[in-house]
Amino acid sequence: MHVPDGFINAPVSAAAGVVAAGAVAVSLRGARRELDERTAPLAGLVAAFVFAVQMLNFPVAAGTSGHLLGGALAAILVGPWTGVLCIAVVLLMQGILFADGGLTALGVNITVMGVVTVVVAYALFRGLVLVLPRTRRSVTVASFVAALVSVPAAAAAFTLIYAIGGTTEVPVPKVLTAMVGVHVLIGIGEAVITMLTVGAVIAVRPDLVHGARGLTAPLKLRVDGELVDAAPAAPAAAPAAGGSPKKLWIGGVVTALVLAGFVSFYASASPDGLEKVAADKGIDAKVEDHAAADSPLADYGVKGIEAPRLSGGLAGVIGVGTTLAVGTGAFWVVRRRRTAAPETV
Repeated sequence: MHVPDGFINAPVSAAAGVVAAGAVAVSLRGARRELDERTAPLAGLVAAFVFAVQMLNFPVAAGTSGHLLGGALAAILVGPWTGVLCIAVVLLMQGILFADGGLTALGVNITVMGVVTVVVAYALFRGLVLVLPRTRRSVTVASFVAALVSVPAAAAAFTLIYAIGGTTEVPVPKVLTAMVGVHVLIGIGEAVITMLTVGAVIAVRPDLVHGARGLTAPLKLRVDGELVDAAPAAPAAAPAAGGSPKKLWIGGVVTALVLAGFVSFYASASPDGLEKVAADKGIDAKVEDHAAADSPLADYGVKGIEAPRLSGGLAGVIGVGTTLAVGTGAFWVVRRRRTAAPETV
């Protein structure tokens, strides 16, 4: 759903840029409460993983594909404030290095794909875990539903922005129907990916999943006919949950590299939901060339390398590495600011 330059006029794109900048600024402050020495590296990994999985377009209908947006996944794994920052880092890397998503439309993309997906998904997720049994399975079920709803919500948000500042005269109801219809299907894929990923991390390190914290109800014992909380678990169990997440981090990095460097070659070549709707309805009539169209990595290929598999795989690996480095560095800075100035949190 990367919006290119030319879909939305300059004034509305600028306004969306202000909204996105404000959301990022607020999220930087909020992320200080979410990040610690263990979760800061995980947040960088989440950004890199989202970048990798976004390269894996999957077919959803005849001639249409979809890909992960990632807002729900990021919010559940590392928290909503940090989740917005993760998606913003991904979109920034994609726009600058790979000419994916217009640079003047960066604010639109962050608002739609980052802010809207995170807010909708996390609000729904928290509501569900409050009413569902306090188990790990409930977290995975809630993540599925939250991710599913977040995608058509983002499509509706794009339609609203188009209604305000679209550069073509396509009737808004037609755009809304087409966008929401196809993105409901894409949302199913998003939900499956999110559920499986959250479930996998919970199975290994539940203590690192932001959305799973505090969900385990204390063990109850019946004493003299009354239920009382059991004694806390023995301290010997603490290192397993509180130790270094190094193995998870390494496994996640390897997975992201394999997905971007190898599996991405087999991704669907069909246009994604927005591209398909834009072509069918005429929204793309005034699309503009990307400012970074001559980038050495434009269109997820390395310029000068003729072999498509090698070119695309190398570009994916570079993208994962760059996103990981930029994301991890940014989150460590946020974490250190929290440590240096706890009174401002």
